[in-house]
Amino acid sequence: MKKLILPLSALLLLAACATVPPAVEGSRGFFWGLFDGAVAPIAFVVSWFSDTVGIYAVPNSGGWYDFGFLLGLTCWAGGGAAASRKRD
Repeated sequence: MKKLILPLSALLLLAACATVPPAVEGSRGFFWGLFDGAVAPIAFVVSWFSDTVGIYAVPNSGGWYDFGFLLGLTCWAGGGAAASRKRD
């Protein structure tokens, strides 16, 4: 456990230094986030072979894009319907 704490702490420290461009008015919003989230697994595979394809759009409108992206990703996981099924 102790051997795991140091690398994770270093990773967290490096991630805290990451910056993103500021949100641009008129950039990708909620519906683009929803679409990008829905096609993210496909875009992930395509991004292995192409430098021009990305999974996440930068710059975007911030929180609404993130929310749409998260909802779009849930369509691949069944949207919560799998969790609501009763098990025998």
